[in-house]
Amino acid sequence: MDNWKEWRREKRAELTTRRATITQEQRRDWSAAITSLLKKGFPSFQKSAVAFCWPHRGEYDPRPLMDFIHECGGTLALPEVVNKNEPLGFRKWWRGAPMKIGAHDIPVPQNTDPVTVRAIIIPMIGFDQQGFRLGYGGGYFDRTLVAIMPRPLAVGVAFEILRVDNLHPQPHDVPMDFVVTEAGIYRPTIKGLELISAEECAAESVLGTR
Repeated sequence: MDNWKEWRREKRAELTTRRATITQEQRRDWSAAITSLLKKGFPSFQKSAVAFCWPHRGEYDPRPLMDFIHECGGTLALPEVVNKNEPLGFRKWWRGAPMKIGAHDIPVPQNTDPVTVRAIIIPMIGFDQQGFRLGYGGGYFDRTLVAIMPRPLAVGVAFEILRVDNLHPQPHDVPMDFVVTEAGIYRPTIKGLELISAEECAAESVLGTR
């Protein structure tokens, strides 16, 4: 596709508008379902360093899951834009951590310790049948996922109504390792997204074996 940038701009606007039509009750219920699936499907997160994104513009709200992982002994981090064309940095977060307003008016921890993360829960404006993610267009997560070694587990989260057939991935695009919606946990395959059980996911997503 020659005009993929323009196509994505239009698709981004379309899906952002679609997400804005979700009622508060739907967003609450769907977020709770995603949180439950993440708890069951990724138990290794409970004792590891996991990055989240502060909920923005109607995205999935990960804060209940963050509280759960913190209570289990895990380390939480939020991303920070260091420079526009560089990978993201991650800083430790906990309830009551000092915060500031960062890039795009999103809260980030203020000068807390840097964290080397093993997994990232990544919000998606949209996602396709191959597990590719449509974000806000900055390319931050694509750069970050290829820069960190070993590469963190990438779990994309979104509501099911934001699924599209094909996002026309480009060479710089990095697919998610798993996609989680309120409808279930998906594993990208050559044939497309495959619905798997929480037990299958837990066995495949053990951090330290990647």
